[in-house]
Amino acid sequence: MSPRRPRLSLEEYEQGVRAANRTVLAQAITLVESRDEADGQLAQALLTRLMPATGKALRVGITGVPGVGKSTLIDTLGMQLLGRGKTVAVLAIDPSSSVSGGSILGDKTRMARLSVEPRAFIRPSPSGMSPGGIARRTRETMLLCEAAGFDVVMVETVGVGQGETTVSEMVDFFLVLMLPGAGDELQGIKKGILELADGIAVNKSDGDGARRARTSLSDLKAALHYLPRRRLTWATRAVAVSGLTGEGLDELWKLVEEHRAMLEDTGQFAAHRAGQQRAWLWALISERFERTFRAHPEVSRLLPQLEADVVAGRTTAPLATDALFAAFRLPRSDA
Repeated sequence: MSPRRPRLSLEEYEQGVRAANRTVLAQAITLVESRDEADGQLAQALLTRLMPATGKALRVGITGVPGVGKSTLIDTLGMQLLGRGKTVAVLAIDPSSSVSGGSILGDKTRMARLSVEPRAFIRPSPSGMSPGGIARRTRETMLLCEAAGFDVVMVETVGVGQGETTVSEMVDFFLVLMLPGAGDELQGIKKGILELADGIAVNKSDGDGARRARTSLSDLKAALHYLPRRRLTWATRAVAVSGLTGEGLDELWKLVEEHRAMLEDTGQFAAHRAGQQRAWLWALISERFERTFRAHPEVSRLLPQLEADVVAGRTTAPLATDALFAAFRLPRSDA
């Protein structure tokens, strides 16, 4: 095992992040991802100092089933944005190994061009196997990237139902990628995910897939009429794109910018960001409460048997829950 890199001082972290020093930014992200208590305290002190410099980036979440081409599309889209003078950070939430806890995919080679660009930053990060893990790590990493001055922060999700709702609550625009010719456009990916989408892109609409993509796009646009609107002021739109050739990506980014302008013009943007902060707070409260609940001696003693009883049908989930909460006692603050 390689020796642990020594911590920087709070001032060194702050100055390095504000200066967009890639090495220090990577170290700061490692700091917020750490489960060490001392690291956690230092990370929160750093975030507190950097908060005034956050909130200016355009936040885009991108999801889709494995194999839909998320990384290829992000690589090409990111290069186009760099060509427009923007800086781009990509947070790639990788599935976590149930054995090691680390990223399974975990490298930057899936975005080969973007990863070598000095005005881009890519951070593969293990999901932690839970939406709570995504909430804690990704939101804080996003803030660090914003404090470093990135114009666009893209969050690539696992795409297997692991925290898509959580990610949709932390971005300004949530994009769902779909494959052409995949059959019923409301199958293959949960209908609930489509209801979260601000935009949908049929990817791989190049070569032999172009005709199928046009057909899929037409079917998808028709299907969207039957989905409820996420916002009364915005109807989810669908486009055909190719992450390989870049075709349609100008139209896609125009959609992202139109959505941002709509939020600002209708006065919803500030409320939207406030809602993100509120969702973050409650996600962390829920995560910490569950850890505290499970760690309670009486709960941990009773839980295995009660869980087995519920699974076997010997008791109901509400009765088991009542028994566990009866056993749960928080320490008195005045004790």
